[in-house]
Amino acid sequence: MKIFSIVMLLILIGSSIAVSALKNMLSSIIVFMVYSLIMAILWQQLNAPDLAITEAAVGAGITTLLFVLTLKRIKGVGK
Repeated sequence: MKIFSIVMLLILIGSSIAVSALKNMLSSIIVFMVYSLIMAILWQQLNAPDLAITEAAVGAGITTLLFVLTLKRIKGVGK
């Protein structure tokens, strides 16, 4: 399990750097969703299932949905 946690932490670091480095907003939103899912997995590994469920629901679910809807609305303003 220790190797799995280290791999997840490396993916977490990589995705956090990628979110700030990407120029495409939709790509940044998708990578942010991956970041939230990795965090949910790590919370589960730390035996905190309540935090894992909350991170998956809010971080990867609702926040991603709001970001995508906002991006859609922003793109529609310029037309």
